[in-house]
Amino acid sequence: MQKLTGKICVVTGAARGIGRAIASRFHDEGGVVVVTDSDESAGTITAAEIGCRFEKLDVREEADWLRLAECVPVADVVVNNAGVTGFENGMIAHDPEHASLSDWRAVHRVNLDGTFLGCRYAIGGMKAQGTGSIINISSRSGLVGIPLAAAYASSKAAIRNHSKTVALYCAQQGWKIRCNSIHPAAILTPIWEPMLGTGPDRETKMQALVADTPLKRFGMPDEVAAIAIMLASDEATYVTGTEINIDGGLLAGSAASPG
Repeated sequence: MQKLTGKICVVTGAARGIGRAIASRFHDEGGVVVVTDSDESAGTITAAEIGCRFEKLDVREEADWLRLAECVPVADVVVNNAGVTGFENGMIAHDPEHASLSDWRAVHRVNLDGTFLGCRYAIGGMKAQGTGSIINISSRSGLVGIPLAAAYASSKAAIRNHSKTVALYCAQQGWKIRCNSIHPAAILTPIWEPMLGTGPDRETKMQALVADTPLKRFGMPDEVAAIAIMLASDEATYVTGTEINIDGGLLAGSAASPG
């Protein structure tokens, strides 16, 4: 049986990567999917390939969320996935000593403000029916310090905490609106391509990047999507305010070598 039959599912940052995988799998599970992204061209193509609807959405802009609320007033599932690392335009200083305030704010504006606005939109689209699932994509970086990506780590940590606040608030109101966060580590999406390249040393670079991961490989977007399906479905109606790590065992500690 399909797990999301008839559920209206809004996914942000869904033109590519994890967001695209979630939107595609939600559609396969019978969801009525709305792909949103600030990249209108890529988002339109993705929605057409999946077979669903596209709405342009810059998660930083409150006006865009208000417009989305008008054209998609009811939602059963909202996935706040849109995010940036701060390195999209090249390697710049993001350590605590040298990061500029403008670069710090730019990352938080997408990752944190976008998630705040997305949760607010979700509550508005769910409270009339009193049920729903909000899924916020945080990161392994939201659970540990990242010396050279301070803004990214800070924003993802805040998403983790805000997810719990939203979960408690909704429960306090007597709504069956759940909110949970997913914390991926190294997932093989286009965000890694500048570091990996296409040269003969690509595989060597990949292995180096996951050397500390017990499972010794990158995760795949579909593996994150599988967790999102579970959280979105009626199989997880007692799961709220929690976090799920998908990191190949990285946060479990060092893998013991066989004797």
